[in-house]
Formats: sequence, structure tokens, C-alpha cells
Amino acid sequence: MSYTSEELKDLSIFYKNQLLNDTIPFWFPRSIDEEYGGYLFMRDLDGSLIDDDKAVWIQGRGAWLLSTLCNTVEPRKDWLDGAKSGIDFLNKYGFDTDGQMFFHLTRDGQPIRKRRYYFSETFAVIANAAYAKASGDEQAAERARYLFGKCIEYSTTPGLLPAKFTGNRPAKGIGVPMIMMNTAQQLRETIGDPRCDEWITKWIEEIKYDFVKEDIKCVMEQVAPDGSIIDHIDGRTLNPGHAIEGAWFILHEAKYRNNDPELIELGCKMLDYMWERGWDKEHGGILYFNDVYDKPVQEYWQDMKFWWPHNETIIATLLAYTLTGDEKYARWHKLVHNYSYEKFYDKENGEWFGYLHRDGSVAQTAKGNMFKGPFHLPRQEWYCAQLLQSLGY
Repeated sequence: MSYTSEELKDLSIFYKNQLLNDTIPFWFPRSIDEEYGGYLFMRDLDGSLIDDDKAVWIQGRGAWLLSTLCNTVEPRKDWLDGAKSGIDFLNKYGFDTDGQMFFHLTRDGQPIRKRRYYFSETFAVIANAAYAKASGDEQAAERARYLFGKCIEYSTTPGLLPAKFTGNRPAKGIGVPMIMMNTAQQLRETIGDPRCDEWITKWIEEIKYDFVKEDIKCVMEQVAPDGSIIDHIDGRTLNPGHAIEGAWFILHEAKYRNNDPELIELGCKMLDYMWERGWDKEHGGILYFNDVYDKPVQEYWQDMKFWWPHNETIIATLLAYTLTGDEKYARWHKLVHNYSYEKFYDKENGEWFGYLHRDGSVAQTAKGNMFKGPFHLPRQEWYCAQLLQSLGY
């Protein structure tokens, strides 16, 4: 089940073609808000607008994507101008008076909602860093590094942000070290920052020692501060796609560090554990939630198939295969690739549906909302094409 060189060449062409001739044209230029700046991403299957509100973190993702295309594919003026629209909108409307970013804005930038975490900031970091590289804008570079420092401060200073829970059952999630690791990777690979390597190592170690459980072969979504499992419903809930995303971030770091064997082993272990727990052996696809001890899961959408875990698994399996040559990962990549482009891909209108029932039927038709936009799918197609091209395919 290994890939032949010809098959890898075909895959490289496929991902690049899907990205540039299908996914990007679905979103751009029509999503650029010519009146207020930023992007209008909340769209139905045919691209028609279903809402003109703006999710701040997806504004950052859109600016990152267009800037990254300029940096790695072609320095096109329309992409750079589109990226600037998102950057300018974020700078003008994205921040509250306390310096923290909002989560949800009206079309014209009025604040609607602010969340207790700082993921809007992490996407503003990678957006500004990628835009700074594409444009040479030193202010964007300074802003990226400043916001990265603020994210480190938020992640390491208890009480700096409002607490969501009381202190009676303290917990921490894998999302923070994961997202911060990838934020640092993006910052390092665009404009650079001397803090990145040290912090990436710290976040990897936290994931390795606190979240990866070799005795029961899983990656926890949340744990107690000392890394122990919290035997309550929330504490037992696993998110296989999220853990697999973390796996490929670590495999990416392994590749960056001259194929570091310890990081390859860690990333592959995470992928192995969560493929076994997450792949739906009856219908195919990645299940959204399950329980570490196979007890019932609280979330009612637990057996649905969301788009983004499949994007992350496509990247993780291809990256694992190219790093190890293990044909198991080629077999898994073919399974998840074929499932995804058969079930999620809209052959009539382009792009992917976001939400399927367990049997693979479409649950609802939105292509964009407060959580889905031009990020996971185009990042997957871009990353896989770039990876294969770097290997000569």
C-alpha cells in the first residue's frame, strides 16, 4: 500500500490544483468586504451570504492564508491587497480597550462578543507575521512579536484572563500548548523570533508528559494540572481530530529539526493512538468525540463528521509517511483522503461542506460560519502540496 513516485506526483498536482482552482476561488475575491474591510466568510453552499457578522479569529486566518500564498506560491497583488484588508480591519476593530481581542464583530466592526481565551490573538500573530514577510511592513512584524509575547503572558499568568470555571476541579487543555506551538512555528518561519525554539520545546514536553498516555494509548483533550486524568465526563472526553492536529505539529517540528527521531516517534505515537480511537470502522471518517474509557459521551454531536479533523488527518498521515516510509501511513492517508474528497467535497459548487452525519450524508450546507472559513481546508491543500514539492514531487 505504499505510494509510488507517480502517485505522489499526482497527489502534489491534485492538492495544488484543488487549492488554486477550487478552494481559493470559492472564497476570493468575493469575500473581501470592499466597504468596511476584512472578510465576509459566512456563506452557504453556493457562496451566497448567510450572515455578514465577522469572527475575529477567522479574519486573522484569512489574512494569514492570502499572505502565505504570496510568500510561497506567487507574489500576486490581489492576494497581498486582500491580506492588507484583513490586517487593517483587525487592527482597527479587533482589540478592546484592555488590549485583549474580541471574538465576534458586526460587519462594520462593532463588538458583539469577547471570549475568555486568546486564540483570536494567536491567529493575529500568524497573520501579521505572514503579512510582514509578504509586504515588508515592519509595523506588522512588531505587532506579531508583541502579540506573541502577550499570548505567552496569557498562557503563563494565572488570573490574567477571566476564569471560566471555579477552582474546585482545576484542569488544563491540550489546545494551549498545541496552538501556541504552531503559532511559534509560523512566526519563526516567516519573520523569526528568538523565543520560538525554547518555547516550542516546552510546549512539546508538556504535551508529551501530561497529555500522551502510553499505558492506555490515547492523547487526552484535558487533564488535571499534574497531568492526571479527571474521571468525570468532561475530563474523559477525547477529540481525536484535535490530537491528530497536535501530532502533525510535532511531526512538522521533527522535520524542521533535521528529522529528529524522538519527535517523529512522539508524533507518530499520537497519530497511531488517535487513529485507532477516532477512525469510524463502520462508515469511515473521523468521529468527533469519544470517551477515554468507552463510556457514553455528553456531546450530542459526538458521532458526526466535521470537516477539520479530516484536514488535519490528511496532513498528519502524509507527513508521517514521508518521514518514516511506513506503508501503514500511506494506507491511512488513502483512506482519509478518499473519504474526505468523496463525502465533504462539493463537486458542484466547490469547497467542502463542514458537517456530515455519521453515515456521511450532509447535515447542513454552510461552507462558512463563526467557526468554518478558508483555513483548515486550504491549509491542508497548501501544506500537502508544499510538502510533496519539497520532496521533488
